[in-house]
Amino acid sequence: MADPDESDETLDDTGLDDGGDLDDASLGDADDPAVGSEGSDDEADADIADLSYEDARDELVSIVSKLEGGSAGLDESMRLWERGEKLAAHCQRRLDSAEQRLDAATTDEE
Repeated sequence: MADPDESDETLDDTGLDDGGDLDDASLGDADDPAVGSEGSDDEADADIADLSYEDARDELVSIVSKLEGGSAGLDESMRLWERGEKLAAHCQRRLDSAEQRLDAATTDEE
């Protein structure tokens, strides 16, 4: 059986092998707190659920600005993008709820 540390493929500093495929070892250790944990995701989701539409929108604008600036590393960019997706979904739910309330109010008036 071959030694898992030995490989015929050469990795460059991007974590890609000669064929351009991502090396699994470059993905990091799932137990590493820097990679993230389920508990922190649950806490972040609860945090987002408590935000007003305006606060969530403002944070989303800030995240987009940081991502467009390009100064964040890959891991930070992915964390920001994931939070941004959750914030955008939260904002959409709030807008949908407001629209339903307006529709119900205008229907009741007729």
